[in-house]
Amino acid sequence: MSGDMFRQDSLDEKLCITQYEQKEYDSCSWENEEFDDPSFNNLIHEAETAIDAGVYPTRIYQGSSGSYFVKNVEGKTIGVFKPKDEEPYGRLNPKWTKWMHRMCCPCCFGRSCLIPNQGYMSEAGASLVDQKLGLSVVPKTKIVMLASETFNYLRIDVEKSKAKKLVTEHFPKVGRKFNRLGLPPKKGSFQVFVENFKDADFHLRKFESDPLDPDTSKNFQQQFERLVVLDYIIRNTDRGNDNWLINYKKSKAASDDEEATPASIEVAAIDNGLAFPIKHPDSWRAYPYHWAWLPYAKIPFSQETKDLVLDKISDMNFVQDICDDMYGLSLTDKGFDKQMFEKQMSVMRGQILNLSQALKDGKSPLQLVQMPSVFVERSRGHVGTSEKFRNFSNTFTQRFQKKAPFFSWC
Repeated sequence: MSGDMFRQDSLDEKLCITQYEQKEYDSCSWENEEFDDPSFNNLIHEAETAIDAGVYPTRIYQGSSGSYFVKNVEGKTIGVFKPKDEEPYGRLNPKWTKWMHRMCCPCCFGRSCLIPNQGYMSEAGASLVDQKLGLSVVPKTKIVMLASETFNYLRIDVEKSKAKKLVTEHFPKVGRKFNRLGLPPKKGSFQVFVENFKDADFHLRKFESDPLDPDTSKNFQQQFERLVVLDYIIRNTDRGNDNWLINYKKSKAASDDEEATPASIEVAAIDNGLAFPIKHPDSWRAYPYHWAWLPYAKIPFSQETKDLVLDKISDMNFVQDICDDMYGLSLTDKGFDKQMFEKQMSVMRGQILNLSQALKDGKSPLQLVQMPSVFVERSRGHVGTSEKFRNFSNTFTQRFQKKAPFFSWC
């Protein structure tokens, strides 16, 4: 008897959860919004067409969240989709090891400096900052909605979808009354897939024994500095040498069939879901930038990098434009909290302030990360987010980080 009651309680709990989420599902459209980017719109259309044709996304088994390779109808990978409800803090996270970690050791789970379950928003935010600054190191990333049988759903949602399909097949008139057929769409980040790239660690080891030629080395240094600029501004807490990528092609000599081709190298910054903290890390771990230990980080920032970003980040109106765009992006999340957002922006503004000073002083990336952590907070008397400011001192206040994390090396 008690077992039956337990099973019934569990079912009721799942039903309540599903009914609560159904409001959110019903409030949003199956259709993805049209972006101001025809190529990205076409890519999403390809993904939806492939899913309708039975070419489903495949789960990526690395990492701590549920993420998926999205394919087109030919089976070619075109993007990476990371649903919000399958993140490490999401209750539909499919990785059982993370579930055990969260249940058995909650005090060591997650990062106190980050807002939980906002990884998908961080991915899109990193792409936004990348585009605003013209860095071109983050594959284009936006918030979309997709539904697929290979995503992780509650069993009751799966059974409900099957029942609706069955009813529609046998009783079309009844089926037409359903609000929605199929599985509910999931909201998440969609990042364009980059081809022929490998983990940076793979190439960095090779460069030690087989150095790049001077021109390619200079090109790589400039792109490395763009990665540094991005990570520092968004305060990425998870940048190891295994989650940024390099595409390196050696030069080829001319032959009877082909012309000579020079060497080329590209950098891609992926896995940006653990950025935009509400404070600088101050608990157990420092979450350092692992690129700071590379020899490239000891070289002062190049003039090309200064020309690209210094004028922009020195202009507080431009910085406010970034904050406004981030505000508009963050508003699309159901759990948006304005106070938490302001804390995120105070960290980002402080990072931008340090970066602009480092560029002016001719410092290197290593010297940059050694600068004191600073917050640039909006003055309490100011209201609003979209007004342009010309007097920095009258609008914002600076505050330095006082508390340091226990471990500084991890």
